[in-house]
Amino acid sequence: MASGNEHRMVFDIRGKRRHVIKVVYAILAILMAASLFLVIGPFNIGELVGNNSGSGNLAEEYEKKAERIETELQKQPGDETLLLALTRNQLNAAQQHLATGDESEVADALQQYKLASNSWSEYLEATSEPNVNMAQQVAPALFSLAFAENASSFEPNVKSAVEAQKIAANKRPTLNSKSALAFYTLYEFDYGKAEQVLAEASKLTNTKFEREQLENQFDTEKKAAESAQKQLAEIEKAAKESAQSSGGAESLENSLGGALGGNGLSE
Repeated sequence: MASGNEHRMVFDIRGKRRHVIKVVYAILAILMAASLFLVIGPFNIGELVGNNSGSGNLAEEYEKKAERIETELQKQPGDETLLLALTRNQLNAAQQHLATGDESEVADALQQYKLASNSWSEYLEATSEPNVNMAQQVAPALFSLAFAENASSFEPNVKSAVEAQKIAANKRPTLNSKSALAFYTLYEFDYGKAEQVLAEASKLTNTKFEREQLENQFDTEKKAAESAQKQLAEIEKAAKESAQSSGGAESLENSLGGALGGNGLSE
């Protein structure tokens, strides 16, 4: 296997691992469903599930807007208004790629998420008052990337998602924002901290049913996070064991595919 394949994304659509694409759709479907229940971010659900015939063209338009903004940034490096607009257009482009429902668009969507992640990081460095609405929108995108890239990228992507959600939760401490923060924190494997955030969210519930529903969802997510933690530990162990062999890169890639494929999200 070529050495460049060591950095291949988990969601590679080539060869026998084509079915792994379903993991992306499952994760994004969960996040979109959560946004309906938790109102995590300002996603236009109508665009995502409605008439998608023009989604490909819209994605291209957003990408062209992003390119124009990048040209402006060369003249005004570090401009927070431009960086915010760049992040927004890259996220919109990703969402439109996914809205087509075409598996071949997944790689493009994930690439736009990665670009948005980089732009968001630059924006945070440039601003002293992060935009709350954008923080709400970027958090689930960053969380998606945690499952879309290789194992070494899981921790930094989850950390970035948590940090973005913290901005939203601190500025707008609602049941919605606190619940999302609790769920994301679980995947930092800091279960005690996640439970603290859950307790804060529970205080914002209006009924016993709402509180029990939140706690049940938290328990389900905690089990999934514990499984992910175990799988990532196995991947790291396998990587160390295979580091001395010529097939090390392939062994690591197979471990990544197996870990996510065994998460109940794919066939």
